Amino acid sequence: MATDCWINETLYPDWGQRFRVRRELARVRSAFQDIAIFDTASHGRVMVLDGVIQITERDEFVYQEMLTHVPLLAHGAAANVLIIGAGDGGVLRRVLRHRAVQRAVMVEIDGEVIRLAKQHMPNIAGSAWHDARADVIVGDGIDYVRRAPDASFDAIIVDSTDPIGVGEVLFTDEFYANCARVLTARGVVVNQCGVPFMQADELRETSARRAKFFPHVTAYIAAVPTYVGGFMTLGWAAKDAALTEASLGAIRQRAEAAGILGTTRYWTPEIHVSAFHLPPYIAEYLPR
Repeated sequence: MATDCWINETLYPDWGQRFRVRRELARVRSAFQDIAIFDTASHGRVMVLDGVIQITERDEFVYQEMLTHVPLLAHGAAANVLIIGAGDGGVLRRVLRHRAVQRAVMVEIDGEVIRLAKQHMPNIAGSAWHDARADVIVGDGIDYVRRAPDASFDAIIVDSTDPIGVGEVLFTDEFYANCARVLTARGVVVNQCGVPFMQADELRETSARRAKFFPHVTAYIAAVPTYVGGFMTLGWAAKDAALTEASLGAIRQRAEAAGILGTTRYWTPEIHVSAFHLPPYIAEYLPR
């Protein structure tokens, strides 16, 4: 593809963004979705699934850090972590930075996403693919959770597309019921719930569904530039409401013990604590 061509995101019918493309690096139609990777002028390499921007080299750290460090440090002692989706490896990389993590199981349904990320966006995951604590499975996350033993994970991190197409099954009653079953007593599950300014139904419906199975349901926010529309919400469902009440000092101490403090580009203890304080236009979509 020639320089000065453009790719246009197709997420919304009436509003969009576009990227100037240096060249197209890959385009594959997998068994599940259309996958494309472009080298862009402004955001480095960009992965696009079914016309929707998933990750860019320039701002991936915002989403990956908040999706990972917030639940693990709120828990404080997560040893066994399940990652569903996240085929680029960025969440796996951040999970494995935590010294207390003994096992990180990653289940990605589309092996082509993993293959292309390794080939064209290797810096996202770094050496995480080769960490002895990592168990990377190409398979169905729904089926994995259905079969997993009771109380076998401390945290579940779901990095999926929006609840359409291949990602739809990760927003169902069955999925959240099984998440509650396989989590330990202080377990937590997080997942992206879209940009409420444009996707309010996603946050409202997903939160109501999680509330059927977890006593504490809320969300926290992150400002990811390429997820247009303002704050993105990361859905939170936990068995213990105290997880979101840890003090700034406690989060700082946990981050230092985990080896995280001072290594991040977006997450900080202050950001962690403040992220749960939602503006009213977002909070109104959560269960009361």
